[in-house]
Amino acid sequence: MQLVDIGVNLGHRSFTADREAVIDRAVAAGVRTMICTGTSVRGSQDALALARSRPGVLYATAGVHPHDASRCDAHTIEALRALADRPEVVAIGECGLDFNRDFSPRPVQVEWFRRQVALAKDLALPLFLHERDAAEAFLAVLDAEKPAPETVVVHCFTGDGPTLREYLRRGYNIGITGWVCDERRGLHLRTLVKEIGCERLLVETDAPFLTPRDLRPKPAAGRNEPAFLPHVLREVARCRGEDPEQLAAITTANAHRVFPRSQAPVDPTHGDRLRSAAGGR
Repeated sequence: MQLVDIGVNLGHRSFTADREAVIDRAVAAGVRTMICTGTSVRGSQDALALARSRPGVLYATAGVHPHDASRCDAHTIEALRALADRPEVVAIGECGLDFNRDFSPRPVQVEWFRRQVALAKDLALPLFLHERDAAEAFLAVLDAEKPAPETVVVHCFTGDGPTLREYLRRGYNIGITGWVCDERRGLHLRTLVKEIGCERLLVETDAPFLTPRDLRPKPAAGRNEPAFLPHVLREVARCRGEDPEQLAAITTANAHRVFPRSQAPVDPTHGDRLRSAAGGR
């Protein structure tokens, strides 16, 4: 089984002491490609640095999470644009809307989400998106900006059936995490994953978060790792009544199709504008 983890927060402080071992365990488990999530300009720079340290295994996204939208300024979009010039950066994001925690004011979230969608369109890059309790406003931005549906990834879907069907009706891709392994909060998702067409299904861990609750033995300190992605994949396959090996091949092909840079050779001499991008922050 070979898999692509489309969303892993390898820059998180919980990985500081053993990050290389975490990556090695994932590769040994069959997770041959991992996309490191950027959630701020600085975090995206860190994700890119990680990707450059393990070419062909790690890739990165560049974006500002809605929690951090209030920290955006006049330099943010150009900084993300410069990051996206690197071949290791496969998507714009994680961006979107979060009306659950409201760490940034909602109008600010909407404005910076809109700007990042426009940036992705301008660069012809996929979108790696976050949505919590904000489906109506989220869809309003996407419907207005009209990114190509096949480039849209709704990361870590945990919502309800009507919301999922709106995303699928528009042709968006859906990322499923270990939430599906949670018999308390994820029970509804076990039924909903059957509705996702095989061509739109992606898998991810969102590590170190969302550790599968049914994992045995329990990981130390409850930390999730990309090495646990095969466990998530097997649960998704069980819920869908499909063969895990076949589903692994399908989700891997989907990931490389949605994020085409994740299978392209990386040129280490490619022009780098990170220094100038960071100067305005």
